[in-house]
Amino acid sequence: MRILLTNDDGIHAPGIEALYHALTDPTGELGGPIAEVVWPVAPLEVQSATSHGVTFKTPLMISHEAVSPAMSGIAVDGRPADCVKLALTALWPEKFGAGARPDLVISGMNAGANIGINVIYSGTVAAAIEAAFLGVPSIAVSLHLGRGRTRFDVAAAHARRTIDRILSHGVGERGGLRPHDCLSINIPICEEGTSLQPPTPDRPGVRVCPHNIHGLEDSYERRVSPGGDVYYWSAGSGLGFRTADPGTDVDLIKQRHITVTPLRYDLTAHEQVSGWASRLG
Repeated sequence: MRILLTNDDGIHAPGIEALYHALTDPTGELGGPIAEVVWPVAPLEVQSATSHGVTFKTPLMISHEAVSPAMSGIAVDGRPADCVKLALTALWPEKFGAGARPDLVISGMNAGANIGINVIYSGTVAAAIEAAFLGVPSIAVSLHLGRGRTRFDVAAAHARRTIDRILSHGVGERGGLRPHDCLSINIPICEEGTSLQPPTPDRPGVRVCPHNIHGLEDSYERRVSPGGDVYYWSAGSGLGFRTADPGTDVDLIKQRHITVTPLRYDLTAHEQVSGWASRLG
C-alpha cells in the first residue's frame, strides 16, 4: 500500500509529524509500517478553516522540506485541497510513474477536533473530501485539544490503531473503504495525566456516528483601531455548539470516545428533487 499524507496545519505541524511516525512506526511498537510508502505533501503554512478553497490565479510554489531526521516531504504554498489536487495530478505521477496514484490519502492529524458543523470549515476534512472526489479513498484525522500539554504521540497511536481496524476490511473496489469513500476520525483529548477510557462491552473505544448538525455559538468582540476604525475579532471557541444530539460526534467525543463518521461530497438534497421538479415543471 502507498499513502499520501497531508493536513491543513502545515507540513511542520506536530500533528502531521506524529501521525507520520505512527504510520511508519520505526520502533515496531504499533506493528511496523502501515504501508510501503507514506509520502507527505502538505501546505507550507497553516491553512486552518480554509475549507475547500483552491488556487487558480497564482502559482503553486513547492519546496522540499526536511521536517525531522525521519520525515521529509513536499510543501505546497497553497491550501489543503490544492495539495491533494496537485499531488494526484502531477507530483505523485512524477515520483512514482505515469498513471500512478496512492492507494489511500490520510489528512491530519489536525490540532483541534473536526466535529459537528466544523467539518464544513475544515481544511483537514476538505483535503480528504477532495481525494475521495477524485477517486482515492481517504481518512481525515483530528484531535480534540484540552488545556494541558498535548500528547500528539499518544493521539497518533490511537489514530494508527483505528486506521488499522478500518484497513483490515480492505481498500479498493471490493474493500470496506472504496475509491470515493471518506471517513473522519476524531481522537479525544490526549495530554499529560489523561488517557482514553478502556473499551468495555457497553462502552467501545471506537464509535461510528453522524456529525452534530447544530450551529456554533458565535461571538465577536467589537474593537476600535488607533485610527478610529471599528473592527470585529472572532471570540468563539470553535467548539461551543448550541446543542449536541445524543449519539453524535460532539456528544461522544466529550465522553472520550474515538469517533468515526462517514462523509460524502454529494450535497444534493435528493429527497427534494422530485418535489421541486413538479413545482417548476
